[in-house]
Amino acid sequence: MNNVKWLFVSLVFLGVLNLQSQTAVMIGTVLDENNNPISKVNIVSGNTGTTTDSNGHYQLKLIAETKNTITFSHLGHENVVLENLILTSNETFEFNPVMKIGVVQVAGVEVSPTGNKNTEGITTVEPNVIRTIPGVNAGVENILKLLPGVSFNNELSTQYNVRGGNFDENLVYVNGIEIYRPFLVRSAQQEGLSFLNSHMISKVAFSSGGFQAKYGDKLSSVLDITYKTPTDFSLRIEGSLLGIGTTLETLSKNKKFSSITGVRYRNNSLFVNSLQTQSNFNPKFIDAQSYLSYRFSKKLHLNFLGNYSINDYENEPLTRQTNFGTINEPRALLVFYEGRENSTYTNALGALKVNFFPNDKVQLNATSSIYHAQEEEFSDVIASYELAEVDTNLGGDNPGSTTTARGVGSQFNRARNQLDALIFNLSHNGKFRKNGKSLEWGIKFTHEDIRDQLRESEFIDSAGFFIRPAEPPVMNNQPEEPFTGDLVAFDGVQATNFIKTNRFSGFAQYSHQLHWGKHDVYFNFGLRAQHWALKGEGFETNSQTLFSPRGQFSIKPAWKKDLLFRFAVGSYQQPPFYRELRDITGSINPNVKAQKSIHYVLGSEYSFNLWNRPFILTSEAYYKDLKDINTYTVEDVRIRYAAQNNATAYAYGFDVRLTGTFVPGAESWISIGYLETKENINNRGDISRPTDQRLKLAVLFQDYMPTIPNLKLHMNLIYNTGVPGGSPNNADPYNFQNRLRDYKRADMGISYIFADSKNQHPKGHWLHSFKEFDFGFEIFNMFNNQNSITNTWVRDVDTQTQFAVPNFLTSRVLNVKFGMRF
Repeated sequence: MNNVKWLFVSLVFLGVLNLQSQTAVMIGTVLDENNNPISKVNIVSGNTGTTTDSNGHYQLKLIAETKNTITFSHLGHENVVLENLILTSNETFEFNPVMKIGVVQVAGVEVSPTGNKNTEGITTVEPNVIRTIPGVNAGVENILKLLPGVSFNNELSTQYNVRGGNFDENLVYVNGIEIYRPFLVRSAQQEGLSFLNSHMISKVAFSSGGFQAKYGDKLSSVLDITYKTPTDFSLRIEGSLLGIGTTLETLSKNKKFSSITGVRYRNNSLFVNSLQTQSNFNPKFIDAQSYLSYRFSKKLHLNFLGNYSINDYENEPLTRQTNFGTINEPRALLVFYEGRENSTYTNALGALKVNFFPNDKVQLNATSSIYHAQEEEFSDVIASYELAEVDTNLGGDNPGSTTTARGVGSQFNRARNQLDALIFNLSHNGKFRKNGKSLEWGIKFTHEDIRDQLRESEFIDSAGFFIRPAEPPVMNNQPEEPFTGDLVAFDGVQATNFIKTNRFSGFAQYSHQLHWGKHDVYFNFGLRAQHWALKGEGFETNSQTLFSPRGQFSIKPAWKKDLLFRFAVGSYQQPPFYRELRDITGSINPNVKAQKSIHYVLGSEYSFNLWNRPFILTSEAYYKDLKDINTYTVEDVRIRYAAQNNATAYAYGFDVRLTGTFVPGAESWISIGYLETKENINNRGDISRPTDQRLKLAVLFQDYMPTIPNLKLHMNLIYNTGVPGGSPNNADPYNFQNRLRDYKRADMGISYIFADSKNQHPKGHWLHSFKEFDFGFEIFNMFNNQNSITNTWVRDVDTQTQFAVPNFLTSRVLNVKFGMRF
């Protein structure tokens, strides 16, 4: 039945096409060389035009889905000409030109669903799409999971995997400042707000492999976020059954100081209460962040990024029943809990950045940042479980209820984990551009001071007998002979680690865009170098020096068809961070080396018109050769490393994405990806890695009613094949290669736009004071698919067989939301 529903939605998606002609709006502020607004600037496009007001602001309506040429003219200033501007229907495009004296300016831009030709292999996403697409964790990461090559089977997490990599292999930057994630996060229910505030974003750029040398030393991907620089005062308030948030934008009268500040509160009880584990769970998340800018002059800018977040979890689990098995042998796991969990993650970031522009060709900046994390995990939970058979007699009194118990026991989990991490960064970057050539460089120093205490234990009791760990072996002839040994935890970790790391890194890269006959050619060559030294209590200092060359080449042939081809190859070496140095016993292995990967990426980009609207087809094939791999296991979103560099691995696949306006004025896309990644541990042969997710299909669809264009529909559909389900108690992964069920999910949102830039109301109307106002609802997991994230392993006393009991995620949930901006 679920397959029929998915087929129906797909047919609807492919069949809903509207050919109405629409318009777009261009807005902005015109400034002079001293950043002062210019009034009465004439702005002309074809037969339409407007002028700027006393504050330099303007608004111009344009014809969508076609090329426009816009000319800005003013007495005493040279014209600014914006050519080949293609906007989507109902789009609002912001352009803030600076008019100069004695210099002719001609700017050529193409903004459309096809966008500029992507010579660097970077995917860009319109921020408005990020803000409107529904998702349990709506925002940037929610959209990333709709891109090919990006996946994770957990809607309650903002973590994501890219082309077979894990969560620790992704770089995230905000305005050039590196962002760090919490260290101890272990559960899908214990992850709150993403650092990235979607209402503060102006640009999103993402690369899933083969990225340039300037982007750092991770193995998988880079996410480069740019926050807004406000051009006017604005206050936005939004709320839903999940929480509330506000975003304030300010701009001083002299246009030199601007600020954007976001405060958010979220409570995940709505989703947690839909899980199969019944609990008194109160997960609360709150964060506040600001991006401040001050322009001392046209050449010197000072910026500050600050963030403070508190994630507090109070959980008192009560009961759980999970039905699993087959039609012939249905089973159920019943669990009764006692005790509680209390975890707190507090994170703070402060960063100061200075931008200096000596002239039009040179850009220089210096950045200093400090990140502080204080994390605590306290828990005492007793789980008494019963593994039972299920009554399958539909004509009986209690169909679906449990009958014969096949296994009983209890489990006591205790944790006292505390971590304090302080990370300091100091960096400089520069760029020189001239005649299509570009030289970029950078140096960076990072100091990490981490203090960690792990105290975890798990006791297992079956029919009154505590089960001892398998190692070391102990003679036990019960019941023939009494055993008087101490009670020992079946699985336990006790460790205290104090380590400090100093890292020095730098890069230099050269780019050139030129003509080769009638063909357009772009190439980039770069080299990264890094040296890191680790020291701590109980071991000698360890250090390593690495060099990573990288290159990209793109060519746009002078063909009738609009095609571009890309090739990238590079070395990516990820020096171990704290979690990668810590093995499953909690001990630090100072001899862990950097994991190494060579990326080979071959891609193409084809732009074409379909139904008189622009579309783009992007495709990439890739291969990653990995060495010195630090193997790991995954428990929800918690990664446990072996800390041994004892494996080699590979990953290969292809990604395809078709993007365009299937419905005029609404960008949509279809993504398809195939991945295979395997590892060879100690030369024992290839087995699937924990992220070996073979097939991925994702659809982002936006629509509106032709007769009521302000009534919007937003939908995302995801299908991922199952990943390996792990092994019980860290057993040999070569003996356990079963997979989780396929992940299928559909989220839908419907909203009505009462006011926005295209729907302003006259004075006296109750909506006149609103710049934006929308109201709607969302349905998460529309088809109520039972997706699982991990397995709980339970032993059958009779047969000593261990069963993998799936841990299911959220069911269907309804959410109501609103948003308004003044």
